Amino acid sequence: MHSRTVAVVMTTSKVLTAVVSCATALMLVHIIPDLLSVKTRELFLKNKAAELDREMGLIRTQEETGRHVRMLTHEIRSTLDRHTILKTTLVELGRTLALEECALWMPTRTGLELQLSYTLRQQNPVGYTVPIQLPVINQVFSSNRAMKISPNSPVARIRPIAGKYMPGEVVAVRVPLLHLSNFQINDWPELSTRRYALMVLMLPSDSARQWHVHELELVEVVADQVAVALSHAAILEESMRARDLLMEQNVALDHARREAETAIRARNDFLAVMNHEMRTPMHAIIALSSLLQETELTPEQRLMVETILKSSNLLVTLINDVLDLSRLEDGSLQLDLGTFNLHAVFWEVLNLIKPVASVKKLHVTLNLAQDLPECVIGDEKRLMQTTLNVVGNAVKFSKEGSISITAFVAKSESLRDSRAPDFFPVPSDDHFYLRVQVKDSGQGINPQEIPKLFTKFAQTQTLATRNSSGSGLGLAICKRFVNLMEGHIWIESEGLGKGCTVIFIVKLCIPERSNESKSPLLPKANHGQSSFPGLKVLVLDDNGYMKSSHLCSNVLGLVCSCLTRLRSCFYLVSRMVTQGLLAHLGCDVMAVSSSDECLHMVSQEHKVLFIDVCMPDGFEAAVRLHEKFTKRHERPLIVALAGNTDKVTKENCMRVGMDGVILKPVSVDKMRSVLSDLLEHWVLFDAM
Repeated sequence: MHSRTVAVVMTTSKVLTAVVSCATALMLVHIIPDLLSVKTRELFLKNKAAELDREMGLIRTQEETGRHVRMLTHEIRSTLDRHTILKTTLVELGRTLALEECALWMPTRTGLELQLSYTLRQQNPVGYTVPIQLPVINQVFSSNRAMKISPNSPVARIRPIAGKYMPGEVVAVRVPLLHLSNFQINDWPELSTRRYALMVLMLPSDSARQWHVHELELVEVVADQVAVALSHAAILEESMRARDLLMEQNVALDHARREAETAIRARNDFLAVMNHEMRTPMHAIIALSSLLQETELTPEQRLMVETILKSSNLLVTLINDVLDLSRLEDGSLQLDLGTFNLHAVFWEVLNLIKPVASVKKLHVTLNLAQDLPECVIGDEKRLMQTTLNVVGNAVKFSKEGSISITAFVAKSESLRDSRAPDFFPVPSDDHFYLRVQVKDSGQGINPQEIPKLFTKFAQTQTLATRNSSGSGLGLAICKRFVNLMEGHIWIESEGLGKGCTVIFIVKLCIPERSNESKSPLLPKANHGQSSFPGLKVLVLDDNGYMKSSHLCSNVLGLVCSCLTRLRSCFYLVSRMVTQGLLAHLGCDVMAVSSSDECLHMVSQEHKVLFIDVCMPDGFEAAVRLHEKFTKRHERPLIVALAGNTDKVTKENCMRVGMDGVILKPVSVDKMRSVLSDLLEHWVLFDAM
């Protein structure tokens, strides 16, 4: 019975145990996946934490690297001297990365070697070179990354032998030398292709330390910053060199300008001296010849006197040409615009040229168009000088045949000329363009030599060999005059022996009707008195002792010393000639030689006072005369005798209150015309 009970109990226990086991198994089926999920999440979180730690470490490393880069960049860019940039780079890298040595290899001028240029510890002599074609160098230059190289490499042997110690790791990186084709540094080659320098960095010997990635990145960034800084330094050096060169050029230009101004002043002084000194004897020759012409002469004597006068006038024209060219070159010559008779200009040219042409048996004709205006506004003197030069050349270079002068109003369709692209005529109702053609049957010109004719002191080879006379100034001055008158001049010729045609176009204005009716159309010599009996005239002219040292520079000293020897004779003759002209016209003439003597001798009885303005006190005499005679009707009319009648001379004469200006030399007819106009109009600023 007891055994049976025990058996029942055991069976019950087993059943209950089985039930509990089944229940536990059923519970574990639900609990195990949860446990596995928790374990998996725990492992994931551990991995995330480790990854975050690595990222934080990387961020801290990057921040440290960035701080070092900024610090190095600041130090490198704190100067624009390339030597300081490179030395600062090595020092800062050595301090930041705790390097044992740092060196920079630069390419040589030939580009075939690398030269040891800078070192951190200066343990090896600078100047040591290695071939640039070494495999290790090519390997570094082919990559933009910092690369580890062998400590035994030739570019790494820049520290003392370490003995038994192990050398530290060595890194090399290329430093780009930016394209410098637009500038060149003093001791660097001109880099027309991309080249590199080599930077070598060494860790301390006998150290277990190795290069980290962030350190290599730091080295790469610094290498790029050094390249940028070097390019800036090169640009600065080039700009400073360019500035110094520009300053030298400016100094040279300023020196050349001062020399040119000195030369111009010397030339102007020379021309002023020569102008005055040449006009003084010419004044005597023309005046005395004109006086002689009015006496009773045999036909042979009269022909001689007329020849003297014509030759003298041609010489005066040459003097005017030289002076005009000088004023044209320095820009001081301006047109003297006024109303004049255009037809009379051409007839006067014809009358002047006919005697010369008749000697060579040349037939000269003048054709004026019917619609050509008679009264115009322009520079009469320059137009006549241009026409006379052109016609004179035609006569000079023609041995036989004829010369025709044609003048007409240029039509609008014929104004434009491909040979003058800068000539832009503008049609208008208040002006027109005069076209003058001078055609000859002379030697002709080679078309290739035509442009040379408008160069001063130049003649074509053909003309120079056939006719050596002439100054070579005529056409050069004509071109300048025509340009001033807003025109154009050119030459047409079919070749040697076929003659040529000179054509020029100038702009002239049309006066208003009211002015046209008042304009004098007759020559001035045709009106006025022929003599002035009893007219009291005072002449203030130099007595020959005037000094000219103020006009003479060192260059002109010899010329001036020679001229001074002739000056006394010339001035005495000049004053005698002026007195002779006035006396021939019936004037009562008195001559004085200084402003003090002039003021002492002048009185209300004197009607005209001639003052040679080339005297040192010529203008002063006019001022003092106005102070002495406050009322105009009490003082004599003051007329300047001038060596030139440019704008400055006229302005000076008007400033001191002179009533007129006449240009030497003066003939009898010219003096007669001057006195007539002066006494009639009480002013004379147009007698040239």
